Amino acid sequence: MKFFIDTANLNDIKEAQALGVLDGVTTNPSLMAKEGITGKNNILKHYVDICNIVDGDVSAEVNAVDYDGMVREGEELADLHDQIVVKLPMTKDGVKACKYFSEKGVRTNVTLVFSAGQALLAAKAGATYVSPFIGRLDDVSTDGLNLIEEIRGIYDNYGYETEILAASVRHTMHIVNCAKIGADVMTGPLSAILGLLKHPLTDIGLAQFIADYQKGNQ
Repeated sequence: MKFFIDTANLNDIKEAQALGVLDGVTTNPSLMAKEGITGKNNILKHYVDICNIVDGDVSAEVNAVDYDGMVREGEELADLHDQIVVKLPMTKDGVKACKYFSEKGVRTNVTLVFSAGQALLAAKAGATYVSPFIGRLDDVSTDGLNLIEEIRGIYDNYGYETEILAASVRHTMHIVNCAKIGADVMTGPLSAILGLLKHPLTDIGLAQFIADYQKGNQ
């Protein structure tokens, strides 16, 4: 399973990259605003800055809601850097734009997916990635992980190459369970990735090893 970090914070991206397990980055307008990145030119520059840190795909989201606007913005984003993946909303115009870009050889990430039917449409339109938001489904008392299972089954039935990118990952067990189900990618905060390191028995064992070593070298 690929590990993406869902942020616009360059320090978090650098830390995840230094860990040696980072495969890419996802962002959105809300994450940009959280870091104080506003204005078109600043946002475009920030995407390039992210690409210069990581080796993998960087999803850059269009802000337009109409087909022509999505195509125009998507082409501008794709021209920024070879690592850019154009992020499109799961709407009728978003699916049309996804088909347009797939025919042009431009990689896409269809976002805000909340049903298996939506994921099926994205795959038929040639999406590179589809992003079901499991955390947001959990927030409304719906099993987000079940959606990952449904999409996995449909894609496997028909051999779709679209990768399932589990988005809105909130914690370490989301990551572990997505890996069990067969998500191709997960994207979440740095805290969720670092949380995989933690286990009390590891801490206890390491403390014991250090204590025994020190005793033998006094």
